[in-house]
Amino acid sequence: MGANHRMLHLNLFINGMGHHEAAWRHPSARPERLTDIRYYQHLAQVAEEAKMDAVFLADRVSTSPRAVQSGTVSGFEPLTLLSALAVSTSRIGLIGTVSTSFNDPFNLARRLASLDHISRGRAGWNIVTSGTDQEAQNFGFEKISSHAERYERAREFVEVALKLWGSWDRDALVLDKERGVFADPEKVHELNHHGRYYRVRGPLNVPPLPQGHPVLVQAGSSEDGKAFAAAFAEAVFTAQQTVEEARAFYADFKTRAERLGRNPDHVLILPGICPIIGRTEEEAKEKEAQLHGLSDPRHSLLLLSNRIGVDLTDYPLDAPLPPLPPAEQIEGHRSRTQLIVDLAQREQLTVRQLLLRLAGGRGHLTFAGTAKQVADFMEEWFVTGAADGFNVMPQLMEEGLNDFVNLVIPELQRRGLFRTEYTGVTLRDHYGVPATR
Repeated sequence: MGANHRMLHLNLFINGMGHHEAAWRHPSARPERLTDIRYYQHLAQVAEEAKMDAVFLADRVSTSPRAVQSGTVSGFEPLTLLSALAVSTSRIGLIGTVSTSFNDPFNLARRLASLDHISRGRAGWNIVTSGTDQEAQNFGFEKISSHAERYERAREFVEVALKLWGSWDRDALVLDKERGVFADPEKVHELNHHGRYYRVRGPLNVPPLPQGHPVLVQAGSSEDGKAFAAAFAEAVFTAQQTVEEARAFYADFKTRAERLGRNPDHVLILPGICPIIGRTEEEAKEKEAQLHGLSDPRHSLLLLSNRIGVDLTDYPLDAPLPPLPPAEQIEGHRSRTQLIVDLAQREQLTVRQLLLRLAGGRGHLTFAGTAKQVADFMEEWFVTGAADGFNVMPQLMEEGLNDFVNLVIPELQRRGLFRTEYTGVTLRDHYGVPATR
């Protein structure tokens, strides 16, 4: 196998008891472990033993009494949890979600720099702008900022963070005990950044990072999101329901990056896939039906309402999805709302049917089948220009992860599509994306 042989990139997206909204109610689930660090350490170690690229944590900075009744709780703050995982693993990447709307560049740059040092170069930042009024109201605002303003702020935020990570030259450390020189002050630089949203003097009070800067990840698929990601992202977490949609997104995004002077091979497109794996297709479908049977439609409607920013909680379940505002009028999650509308219209789903389609992955593609069928699906997307890899999102976390690493990954390895050993030590090594800034 040649040195340049293209390989799948696989992340484990850790989400509580699983990505199905009713996973915590499954007989095998142990929801009391949601705040047990040993549970997350075990998941990360299983993924690392399977040679996956990274573990990934999403985040939302709000909840409600109605939501917690049905188990919608984010749990640990991502960077805190990833710091604990850093010392219980040695090779797997560690990607955490942090919002640019409710943080400051200096504090976040320092926290991510710390994680990169603690993990010896395995840190990644999933950049989000947040998208709900409930989140804004936890930070002293009545409503979320407009979609366009959130991305303007995010652009300046990331530019400042990159300047902070670059404020120490790579050779700034001297460590000369005899002369009493720890670092060369000529190689440590103030930013004196004065922008529309931020004023930051700098430099960062953390020495140069092992990776130069953490791997930058982004998940927006709106026009603003794609323009932002084309400029900054080194991996794009996305959601598509068909291979045709995925190929179109892939080609469009690679072209956008290339137009900005970037190497398109250094921007990975990683759709989410939410698998349920059985020894037979029938067994997988039965597992899926069992999880669906544990769903609460009232809670599902609440989740959908929060996702699209339109209150559907009193809407009849057996009616079609009502008309929604045009995507450009939505200030929340534009691209995901459009995906949901397209799915409902394409398959002529009632609200009840739509809720079941969304239950396993919130709009990411769900797949119930055998290990061979899952591998066939991933290979088709990979070799036909729809994906560089996948965010693996087990609908039932621990059981689903075990099935994936014990059944699907060996099948992918037999096909020469996934590594059998790590060849590098940092997340950049795994992804094959050098730090260029």
